[in-house]
Amino acid sequence: MKKLLYFSVLFLLISGCSVKKKPVFIKVDNIKVLSFKSDTIKLKAAAFFENPNNVSGTFSTDKIKVIVNGEEVAHVFSDEFKVPAKKEFIIPLTAYIPTRKIFENNKNGILGGLLNSILNKSVKVQFKGNLKYTVFGFTKDYIIDTTEEIKIKF
Repeated sequence: MKKLLYFSVLFLLISGCSVKKKPVFIKVDNIKVLSFKSDTIKLKAAAFFENPNNVSGTFSTDKIKVIVNGEEVAHVFSDEFKVPAKKEFIIPLTAYIPTRKIFENNKNGILGGLLNSILNKSVKVQFKGNLKYTVFGFTKDYIIDTTEEIKIKF
């Protein structure tokens, strides 16, 4: 009788906290230039998700590239993010672009493209890579690939 009671309680706990669906990726948006210094440019973006489950997990970045005007210039840095249960949430994504990458001479001419962008007062920024969701030892990759025109303010 005790075994049946223990099994019933264990079954209710597992079924009540089960992962029914994966978190839903909505979009990456709000790409902004936070600061522009002599040695680095700091970009910020937000990845929007919704978690329909009663359990939480964690998200981590997995080699998300920052591409400016067609040239890879940096990778995104983000702390491991704890996913809230049964809520919409935003994962902040931050990238530090070394200005030397922009000004170094290369055959693709990123400096010329950026000068043209400054004259037009906009830059095309792309975030491309994976976000990794982990719950109970299982992982799921979410592919991030978004491009946005950023207005440059002087």
